[in-house]
Parts: sequence; C-alpha cells; structure tokens
Amino acid sequence: MQRYKSTRGGTTQDSYSFEDALFSGYAPDGGLFVPASLPSIGREMDQFSLWSNMTFPELAYDVLRKFISPTEIDDANLKSICDKSFPADAFDEECYIPIKDVGSSLHIAELFHGPTFCFKDFGMRPVINLLSHFATLRNRPITLLVSTTGDTGPAAVHAVNDASNPLLTILVHYPHGQISDFQRKQLTTLQSKYVKVASFEGGGDDMDWPIKETLLSSKKNDDKESGSSVEGGRLFCGINSYNIGRPLVQMTLFIWIYLRMAEKLGLSPGDENSLIDMVLPTGAMGNLTGAYMAKQMGIPIGRLYCGVNINDITHRVIDRGEFHQQKIEKTLSEALNVEVPYNFERILFYLSGGNESLVKEWMGKMDETRQLTLDEQWLSRLKQDFRSASITDDEMCDALRDTYESSPGHYLCDPHTAVAVAAAKKLGCLCVNDNSRRETQQADGLTAHHLRKVVIIATASPCKFEEAVTIALGKESWAKWKSSFFPSRAQRTMDLEEVEPFHYHWDHSRYTTLKEIQSVWMDEMMHIVKNNFGE
Repeated sequence: MQRYKSTRGGTTQDSYSFEDALFSGYAPDGGLFVPASLPSIGREMDQFSLWSNMTFPELAYDVLRKFISPTEIDDANLKSICDKSFPADAFDEECYIPIKDVGSSLHIAELFHGPTFCFKDFGMRPVINLLSHFATLRNRPITLLVSTTGDTGPAAVHAVNDASNPLLTILVHYPHGQISDFQRKQLTTLQSKYVKVASFEGGGDDMDWPIKETLLSSKKNDDKESGSSVEGGRLFCGINSYNIGRPLVQMTLFIWIYLRMAEKLGLSPGDENSLIDMVLPTGAMGNLTGAYMAKQMGIPIGRLYCGVNINDITHRVIDRGEFHQQKIEKTLSEALNVEVPYNFERILFYLSGGNESLVKEWMGKMDETRQLTLDEQWLSRLKQDFRSASITDDEMCDALRDTYESSPGHYLCDPHTAVAVAAAKKLGCLCVNDNSRRETQQADGLTAHHLRKVVIIATASPCKFEEAVTIALGKESWAKWKSSFFPSRAQRTMDLEEVEPFHYHWDHSRYTTLKEIQSVWMDEMMHIVKNNFGE
C-alpha cells in the first residue's frame, strides 16, 4: 500500500494516506509530501512497451495506480477520474501532446491543447477530480485556496466548474496588473457558483503565506476536533504545485513525452543508452519535479535544462548553489516570476537520496534567513542532473522572433516557451549534429555514442500573451498570426463580459510591512469564503 511522508521527516505520524497528503497540501512539519517510495520501472518488466500502446487517459490511470492504493480508490473509480479528466472533446489534439519539428534541430512538445490553453490543464483536472471524489465520499465541503501568476488559476477554476460538485468550491487570487489580459479574462468571465476570484496589490508570491497559514491552521484545527482529516466541517485545501497531487500527475506528461520522442526518433523505449534531454520553462518547479521523479523511477530522461527569466533563483542555485530569495521584477514571461520555488524542496529530497534530516536542516535555514547556500559537494551533484540559463526579456523576444521568422510556417512560441528556447540555445543543447552541442556533451564526459536528442517543453499557447508577442514581433505579425491561428474558443473568452473580482488593497500609510498586510488579506480571504460558500 503506497503511503506518503514529509520531506523533512518531522511529522508525528510515520506515514500518511494519499487522501491525507492530497488534502493537507503542506505536511504538518512545514515540509512537502512525497511518496514513501518510488516504484522502479525496468525494461525487463516490459512496462515501456505496454505504456507505448496506451492512450493518454490509460497511461494516467496506470501511473496513478502505482501511487494510490486500491483501498483508497478502486480501479473503476480511478479509471473514471482519469477518463473524466482527459475527455477527447476537451483537447484540440487527438494525441493530447503533439511534438512539432520546428526546423531541423528543434523538437517542441506542446502541452497547451487543453481547455485553458496551458499545461496546467493536465495536472489540475485530475487533482480536482480526485478532490471531488473524496469530498463526495466523505460528504464534506472543500474550499480550494489558490494563488496564481498566470495559468494555475484559469486551469483550476475551469476544472472546478466542470466538476460541478456543490461540495467543491474555489477562491483564486492573482496579483493585480501582473497577468495577461487573456489570463485575467479566463478568471473573470467565468460565472460559476463554485468559483470566486480576488486580485491583490503585491508581488506574485505575496499570497503564498496567508494561504499556507490558513491551510496549516485548518489542518491543525481539524485534527483537534475530529482526529482525522476526512471528517468534520469545511476543509481548506491548496492545489498549487506544493500539493503532491500535481507532480504525481505531471509525471505522466514526461513519460508520455519520452515515449512519443522515442517513437519519433526510432529509439527502443526504455533504452538507458538513448537518453532524451528536456528543456523546461521553470517557475515553481512543479513540472521539473514531475520530470525528475519520472527520471528517478527509471524513465530514460537525461539532463533537465531550466529556462528562467531574470527572477532567476533557480538559475542561481543550479549555477552557483545560491538559493537566495530576491524581490520579484516584472517581466514579459510573468508565469515564471517566482521568488522561492517551493518544489526545490522535493528536488533536494531526491537529490540527497531521501535524507530527511538534511532537507530539514537546509529548509530550516531557508525559512529563517531566506537564504540557503549549497556546498560544493551538493552543487556538483545538482549539476549532474540539471543545467540552467537566465534569460532577459530581450533574449526572450529574440528567441521568439528568430523561431517565428526562421521556421517553416512561422512557428510562434508563447513568451515562456521562448525562454526555454533561448535557454536551449544559450546552453548549446539544441541539436546533436551541431558542433556546440557536441562540444558541450563531450565536455560533460559523454561519448559520441551517448549523444542525446532534446525536446523543449511548450507550456502555453501564444494566444494568451498578445502584449508580449506584439512586443517581440510587432503588431503586424501578431495580427497576421491571430487572423489565421487564434483559437475560436479563445476568441469566445475574449468577447465575454468580465465580472469585477474582489480586490485586496494595500494601504501603505497603515501597513508598512508585507507581513502586516498579509494578515489583513488573510482575514479578507476568510470573509469571502464565509459570505459566498458558507461556514
């Protein structure tokens, strides 16, 4: 029976059920939940051949079955959840994640053909349906508390609305003026009794503390009253990628991408000598964690390359071991504007071989000082699996424009994918036949026999980012692309009337510190929940 534990190993229980881990979000000791063990996928089990012939919902079921005990969700219900999460008519591509060849050296896996045009649909829909299943099973009201810098919020509210479960509601927050017009409209045009939206005057991460404190307080109060997280009154739950459900589901994406790349390149699925590198736009590290967990299970994924913008804590820790929090700066790739990517804690857990005491020490330093510096031993270990590049807005625009102008058919990236393309070029990892790629790999100790192919992960459709694309290409090119390729579903969203969201103000004359206003916002958040969803 699969169980879950904290990355920090400081909980009173040795392990937790999947249901407890899913609803808790954060572990009671402030750490993040991880599976008590990861299954090992070996070629001798013929697992890769079986997976290669599955549909995406079938693969999602088979992967999740390894992490959710049948005593918690039986086969029939888990299959139903996966089918409901990935209905063919909700995705624009029959294969779910097409891999496009852009020129001779660029493979791009498009994760944005779902209901809200971003990769979050893949992770959010099954997590929402899992929560809905347990809410119904326990006859217990659940309210999801979410903070978004772009795509998490739209994917979450549409998934909750599609679930249409009176026991499952959501309050989503976004930083005022820091998401695209299209992303905002995806939130504010959805009129649903299950959904409420609020904006706040702060940075992208500034609602994280009020939400985390509310979730921890809710869990503590719940345990005192009932001794269990599955009985009692309203439960608050977070579904940003600190929730274990997200990286578990997102593992499926990278297994699927690996299998489709193996097919495309004529590789034997599971061949450990034919590794495939992946380049990811990286924010909170949810996708990165899913890919790394898949790699830890034995999926032949090579190095993971992280493309980040100038809010580059991920690059600084991979490049020189400095996991130091800095103030967010506004960029054109707003979904990557993250001060502290919480999933790095899970990366450290697997990097250290599951050393809970070491992770607790590391994260204790980070929680106390907002700075963690890895020593040379662990920095060297980190660099074995990861590389990174920090990309400016100008470099992103150059990559977006170069890809559009040089590719057959004028392939258009969104700004976040363009960050990954720019990172791939800067790191010299686009083509095994390219001299810079060959020199880079040989410098890493890889022989010509072990040279790998690379796939870039495209996380969102360019239809969501008119401002950034227009800055990169100009109004004429945007208008030309829009007239031919803008999705009709997206245009319907743009044409809808917006509903004014709730708004959390920051009166700087009364509240001079972030922590002061966060306490006020937490009270406002609870007031919205009480008045709209009940006690």
